[in-house]
Amino acid sequence: MPSMDNESSNVSQAEEIKVQANEAFKAHKYGQAIDLYTQAIELNSQNAVYWANRAFAHTKLEEYGSAMQDATKAIEVDPKYSKGYYRRGAAYLAMGKFKEALKDFQQVKKICPNDPDATKKLKECEKAVMKLKFEEAISVPESERRFVADSIDYHSIGTSPRSSSMPTQVGIAAVAVAFVAVLAMMLGAAAATMVAAVVVVVLGTWWWGGSTEVEPQYSGAKIEGDVVTLDFVKKMMDDFKNQKCLHKRYAFQIVLQMRKMLRSQPSLVDINVPDGSHFTVCGDVHGQFQLCFFFLDNTAILICLMFYDLINIFELNGLPSEENPYLFNGDFVDRGSFSVEVILTLFALKCMCPSAIYLARGNHESRSMNKIYGFEGEVRSKLSEKFVELFAEVFCCLPLAHVINQKVFVVHGGLFSVDGVKLSDIKAIDRFCEPPEEGLMCELLWSDPQPFPGRGPSKRGVGLSFGADVTRKFLQDNNLDLIVRSHEVKDEGYEIEHDGKLITIFSAPNYCDQMGNKGAYIRFEAPDLKPNIVTFSAVPHPDVKPMAYANNFLRMFQ
Repeated sequence: MPSMDNESSNVSQAEEIKVQANEAFKAHKYGQAIDLYTQAIELNSQNAVYWANRAFAHTKLEEYGSAMQDATKAIEVDPKYSKGYYRRGAAYLAMGKFKEALKDFQQVKKICPNDPDATKKLKECEKAVMKLKFEEAISVPESERRFVADSIDYHSIGTSPRSSSMPTQVGIAAVAVAFVAVLAMMLGAAAATMVAAVVVVVLGTWWWGGSTEVEPQYSGAKIEGDVVTLDFVKKMMDDFKNQKCLHKRYAFQIVLQMRKMLRSQPSLVDINVPDGSHFTVCGDVHGQFQLCFFFLDNTAILICLMFYDLINIFELNGLPSEENPYLFNGDFVDRGSFSVEVILTLFALKCMCPSAIYLARGNHESRSMNKIYGFEGEVRSKLSEKFVELFAEVFCCLPLAHVINQKVFVVHGGLFSVDGVKLSDIKAIDRFCEPPEEGLMCELLWSDPQPFPGRGPSKRGVGLSFGADVTRKFLQDNNLDLIVRSHEVKDEGYEIEHDGKLITIFSAPNYCDQMGNKGAYIRFEAPDLKPNIVTFSAVPHPDVKPMAYANNFLRMFQ
């Protein structure tokens, strides 16, 4: 009898805790909600609702691996509980596993045949799978793929004959051939050749001379020649502040220059900060375009996310320079709806002063993520389809990690599934590809720290989790002092873990306009490189919601 009373008490207590967890979820306190759902599960593990609700909270924190595990457990507890399949399907979808998601939504429809919401989501999932199959059918093998960058002549983009879409050399050659043919008939071959040579020189000069022209009605920022200047960057940022577009010609020029610059860099970049100088590291920005630069003592730079703050502070304090260097640690794009403005600003600043800005690849600088989380749709809307391919090519050129003064290792995600990885192994990675689903490159972009020793499965479903012992050994093996990484939302914008040897830094305040978190950045002073962490809050921005350009199916779950 006492046993039955205890069981009844546990069930009742679990329900009370579930109510608290639901309130925490509504307040966007997803970590707290997960802890409370866990307490409810410990009291009553045979309630599928608790597992499904915790899966939903994991999804909100982008912990899709954990969400799939919880949803699967909900299905095991109650095979007829539709939300178990629903939550697992949503997690599969977020990871780009459309075929697996389709199976779960087919099961939801089977359990709830008259549910219009289930019907709608199933149809969208079927469309996504059909699109994926079509793309696979028409895809070109990697060995046969040609770089779209090699087909672009940005000089020729405009509306006048001199800036038509025809490549300059082709146009000149065609006109020259026709001209020589006419002269040959009139004057003979020798005289025709001499006259044609002069005409081709004049024609080429005229054509190239007109290559800087764009539509006369375009009043935005212009690059004079091949050099990105401070005046151009200021004008471009002012245009972005007023929600104006940059001409495609200059966008092409910036992105192509970045590609050339990045291709010459190694996969692991060494950064030297002279004694008495500083260096600033920033985390994810995710295209929210709250990009802002704060200056301390007119030197230290903070990059967060509200571009509209950036303009005012730039006007007061100036732009970054060789004396004010900083590093963006990946995930520049996706989720936020101003990714195009963010990436063009960062690229333009690096073109202007390469040693002032360092850029690292994040897991969202990839085709698969960009298809789902909005960057691809935004680029297609604001620029063109060709830019979708071009950005994908440039993202494959981004370095994977940086080392500051041989002391601080900076990477987007984390460490590895095996011990003994040396910095030389990272330098040797062939990064010019889409991120694989396993191996060193995958783990650099996707892994997360965990509070207990050893290694464990990834809460994201990609990469792994690693403990303080793994961090300590990697630092010892490579004679390093500290790891700085990003990749995770933190309430205060940062978190210090693993006995002070690992810092997570996240620079997107109020992530996706709902998390309520602060942003943060780290300022290092040479020679000791002691980390000084500064936090900041979000600021207002135009009424354009996050995920505005995301995959239509994914937006249905937001």
